[in-house]
Formats: sequence, C-alpha cells, structure tokens
Amino acid sequence: MTKQSEKGEREALATFGKTARSENKTPGDPATTPETAPKSGNLKAEQKDAADILSGNATGDKPKRDAAIAHEANTDKRAG
Repeated sequence: MTKQSEKGEREALATFGKTARSENKTPGDPATTPETAPKSGNLKAEQKDAADILSGNATGDKPKRDAAIAHEANTDKRAG
C-alpha cells in the first residue's frame, strides 16, 4: 500500500468516526440552511399537475399540458 492511500484510509476512518459520534448527520451530508431546507407544498396539486402534463403529452392535448406547466410554475414553493 502506498503512503498516500494509507493517509486517505485514515482520513476516511476519522471522518466516519466523527460522523458516528454526531447526531443526525451522515458523511457528506450538507448542513441545512434556509436555502437548502425542504419546503412544503400542496402534494395533491403537484400530483394533479404531473398527471395532467403526462396525459397531455401522451394524448397530444397541448392546451392541457401547457396549463398544467403554467400552474406548476406559479405554485411551486421550491422555485423561490
């Protein structure tokens, strides 16, 4: 084993040990900030929009698809 790979293994084990002692974190888990925090939304409306987009694409109903896309863009809380 080379010295560089041994050093990498030691660093990985140190990171793993530190993470195991912390609460509610996984290795590489980014810190939650207001920008990255999950935002709630209306799941039923999102599902309806998704279904309308898929069915509009499948049937060629462009007005239905475009209306669903516009509605999703206007009501998506995660967008901004």
